[in-house]
Amino acid sequence: MTRVVAQGTFDLLHPGHVHYLEDAAAHGDELHAIVARRTNVTHKPAPVLCARQRRDMVEALDAVDEAHLGDPEDVFVPIERLDPDVIVLGFDQHHDEADIAGALADRGIDCRVERASGREPKYEDELLSSGDIVDRILRERGDGADATPS
Repeated sequence: MTRVVAQGTFDLLHPGHVHYLEDAAAHGDELHAIVARRTNVTHKPAPVLCARQRRDMVEALDAVDEAHLGDPEDVFVPIERLDPDVIVLGFDQHHDEADIAGALADRGIDCRVERASGREPKYEDELLSSGDIVDRILRERGDGADATPS
């Protein structure tokens, strides 16, 4: 059995995330998704949703066999525990495959690193980025002054 790991923030789940996870699942027999904790997201704005909510949403997807929260201090801890055969990076994730492969080798983790394919929007106003979703919300809903309390 080939165990695959995909990892990411998965904030405001969108079709690009679904494509990434389906692509990653195609690399093996069992897909484990590692959902980054807020403290580990340093390359972009912090997630809007809490880590457990993001994990639950990812785990609900058919392509994912199991979703895990990342370690708050060492992002390689869950990878060491899962012992994957393949790690599939997202199409636009900032990670460098060679750097990840080197860090894995330094820790004695024998697995290959692949990059998922990209996905083009299927229709004109489809959003494939959490940042784009947030921008649209801010643009269309503003500062909340017009929002009706719930």
